[in-house]
Amino acid sequence: MGFFGLFNKEKKETLDKGLEKTKQSFLDKVVRVVAAKDTVDDDVLDNLEEMLITSDVGVDTTLKIIERIQERVARDKYVSTSELNNILREEIATLLAENNAQGDGSWTIPTDHKPYVILVVGVNGVGKTTTIGKLAHLFKSEGLKVVLGAADTFRAAAVEQLCIWGERVGVTVVKQQMGADPASVAFDTLQSAKASGADVVLIDTAGRLHNKVNLMNELKKIKEVMKKVMPEAPDEVMLVLDGSTGQNAFEQAKQFSAVTQITSLAITKIDGTAKGGVVIGISDQLKVPVKYIGLGEGMEDLQLFNRQEFVNSLFDNK
Repeated sequence: MGFFGLFNKEKKETLDKGLEKTKQSFLDKVVRVVAAKDTVDDDVLDNLEEMLITSDVGVDTTLKIIERIQERVARDKYVSTSELNNILREEIATLLAENNAQGDGSWTIPTDHKPYVILVVGVNGVGKTTTIGKLAHLFKSEGLKVVLGAADTFRAAAVEQLCIWGERVGVTVVKQQMGADPASVAFDTLQSAKASGADVVLIDTAGRLHNKVNLMNELKKIKEVMKKVMPEAPDEVMLVLDGSTGQNAFEQAKQFSAVTQITSLAITKIDGTAKGGVVIGISDQLKVPVKYIGLGEGMEDLQLFNRQEFVNSLFDNK
C-alpha cells in the first residue's frame, strides 16, 4: 500500500538545487581548512571542528565526527588533506546510517491496519501545516485516500490554511469551530477516516511551546482520545522543524522531545539556507529518523530523506 521511493533524476535535481547554498558554504569551508597543508594534523582538525560547528552540525555531533577522524589518522599514520573530503563524507554517511533507520529514501505504509495515523507537531511558523498539505499530495499521488484533521483550533489561520490545502490537493478536512477541543477534532477525524475507508490520516496540532505544560496535557489527551477509536493510534508522531533556524531547530527538537515521544522528523526550508548541516546533528542527537526534507515551496518539493543522496549532494563538487 503506497510505496514511496525510486530516487529518480528529477528528485536528484531538486535535492541538488535545494542543498546548493549549504553545499557551497560547506565545501568552501573545507577548502579553507586544508589550505597550505599537506597532512591532516592537529591544526587541520581544530579548523575542521570549527567549520562543522559553524555549519550548524552541532557541538556534540561535531566532536563525535572529529574523534572518528582522529582515530583514522592515528591508525593510518599518514592522511593527506586531499583525502579529508572523502573521509569526512564517509564519516557523515556512517553517522546518518547509524541514526536513521528510515533514511534510505523508501517507505511503505503498513498494511496490517488502516488508516495509518500521523500526529504532526511543531511550533508555529516552521511550515507544519504546509508540510501536512505536501504530505497529503504525496500520499494521494500514490493512490491513497487521505483525511486531514484541523486540531490546531486556537488559530483561525491554521484551520483556514489546512482547508485551503485540502481543496488544493483534493482531500477531506475534518474541522470544528474555533476554540473547540483539539482532542474532539482528532476523535471526529479518526471516526470519519474509518467510515470512509481512508488509508492515511494527518492531524495538525497547536504549536504553543512557550506553555509546555498545557501542550503536554493537550497532546496526551489527543492520544488518549484517538485510542478510543483506534487503539494503536497514532502510528507516528512527526515533528516539523525549520532547517533555516539552525541551532534553534536543535533547541525546539529537544523541547518537543521532552513534551512527547517523537518518532520521525520533517525538516523544512532547507533550500533557503546554508544551514543544511543541521540535518546531520539533529538526527544524531535525537536518535530519531529524519523522514522528510523540504526543498522548496512547490507541492512536489517535499522528499523522503535519502541519507546517501543527501551526502552525495553535499559533497559532489560539480
